[in-house]
Amino acid sequence: MREFDYQRAHDVAGAVALLGADPDTRYLGGGTNLVDLMKTGVERPGRLVDIRELPLDEIEQTPEGGLRIGATVTNGDLAAHPEVRRRYPALAQAVLAGASGQLRNMATVGGNLLQRTRCGYFADVTKPCNKRVPGSGCPAVEGEHHNHAILGASGHCVAVHPSDMAVALSAFDAVVHFETADGAGELPITGFYLPVGDTPHIETALPPGALITGVTLPPAPVAVHSRYRKVRERASYAFAIGSLAAALDVRDGVVRDARLAFGAVASRPWRAVAAERVLTGAPAGAETYAAAADAELAAARPLPHNGYKVDLVRNLTVAVLTELAEEAAR
Repeated sequence: MREFDYQRAHDVAGAVALLGADPDTRYLGGGTNLVDLMKTGVERPGRLVDIRELPLDEIEQTPEGGLRIGATVTNGDLAAHPEVRRRYPALAQAVLAGASGQLRNMATVGGNLLQRTRCGYFADVTKPCNKRVPGSGCPAVEGEHHNHAILGASGHCVAVHPSDMAVALSAFDAVVHFETADGAGELPITGFYLPVGDTPHIETALPPGALITGVTLPPAPVAVHSRYRKVRERASYAFAIGSLAAALDVRDGVVRDARLAFGAVASRPWRAVAAERVLTGAPAGAETYAAAADAELAAARPLPHNGYKVDLVRNLTVAVLTELAEEAAR
């Protein structure tokens, strides 16, 4: 491991000043992803700025009736919070589906949003990877890609984003707040993650040196009836091969509101806007749910060994929406 400096920040302004626009410095939260990448040589920061003591560890109700989640709230505390469990159950379920209990007690909300892909080529510094070394190539296109993207990929990168939490946040129109040397800013989560295009190494729209300070969930009555379902190759701690955050409001047999986001199918959480359009105002039922999934997956461009994800996500969508509708009818 490369030697590095370590400094502890005591306030947000101080943390931002320590980082500045220095590309060789990283913020350190729980370290559950960054430290692993440092051990493998993927990340080689010259300095770490520890932000765990910043006053960003609260979950509070907003005046509008949503929730504000601080960036250093641990995943464990987020999943256990009674208001999260009551008003956004899919978010609590998504967090519980990710990692182990020990990791959830260390990992932070801000760090979860910024975690890097688990693509084997990205993690192996002896292999080319456009995320690590722009212009070096993407061997996954012709190589091992059974768990890679079927939506929104490009010839420059076919890796998927690993976060479960971010999928649920995307379904509920979360807003990411950050601080820079020039002041505060915010980004809707749908604009937070950038399309792959020909610059897969630029993953978010955060300005250089920005520190994530929190996430706001707007009020969403439909979110009370929500679920996160994750499919993985083994039931214990493992990353998704496909996942879904869904919320459904059915009244008098008609879908009045729906929220859907797919995970493990793209380089970013995939908000299923086309599927939501099909669902809203349509009769509730398996035929409608399948049509909604098909509308979203029409844009899928699977590789030779990951086409199974199209059927997986379609079946997952029908199953979860059916469960939500049946629960609402009880």
